[in-house]
Amino acid sequence: MSSVGSLQPGTRVALFVTCLVDLMRPQIGFAALSLLEHAGCEVVVPPDQTCCGQPAYNSGDRQAAHRLAERVLEQLEDYDYVVVPSGSCGGMIRVHYLELFADDPNLNQRMSRLAPRVFELTDFLQNVAGLETVPGLAQGCVTYHDSCSGLRELGVCEQPRELLRKIPGLEIREMKQARACCGFGGTFSLKYGNVSTAIVDEKISNIQETGAQAVVLGDLGCMLNIEGRLRRLGDDKTQVLHVAEVLSGQLEADGLKGRR
Repeated sequence: MSSVGSLQPGTRVALFVTCLVDLMRPQIGFAALSLLEHAGCEVVVPPDQTCCGQPAYNSGDRQAAHRLAERVLEQLEDYDYVVVPSGSCGGMIRVHYLELFADDPNLNQRMSRLAPRVFELTDFLQNVAGLETVPGLAQGCVTYHDSCSGLRELGVCEQPRELLRKIPGLEIREMKQARACCGFGGTFSLKYGNVSTAIVDEKISNIQETGAQAVVLGDLGCMLNIEGRLRRLGDDKTQVLHVAEVLSGQLEADGLKGRR
């Protein structure tokens, strides 16, 4: 069965890796690359890409965010599509750059042309590439956490679930309040640590209640927050996996254990 749906051969896709993936979990970037190639894309990782500017933007430093956003726009605007394995960074580029460039007609016009071509990874694979198969091989049970930015800014909800359902033998068991925040919120978790901890504790309780072997999600900030709290609470069994890792086949065929 063909893996490709509606994409034209040679579609050029820029993979925006994101800072956290690059620094903390580069295997997620390689998984995203593998999936895009599986979909028939010609994938380019711009070598001089840097931060999307979200930390500065969220902290109120619009000047720094504007400089970074202008740089990202220059790097990405000539590709057919831009794909991001993170709802928060994808939302920053697609949604908030237009606000940053509101007072600059030239940049705003250029960004208006680029914005419709910026996609979160699973949204692109499901709704643009029309992926019919995924390389992933996994057996067991997972639950899915909807990251706030991807859900509320980009409408990412059913796309990752539809792709996960293409893996034979993988059960998706929904947790209570799957759409509720995990408490990370970027700098929120640093400024309001006690509140953030209370929020993530409730999320963890809902994850554990499902009995799933792993929680799967699409944003590394949420991953680090949930996994860190799980381990501090003594849960060394529940895996925390990026959806790209599961879909790309970076798991053993007989269970939800990441390859070394």
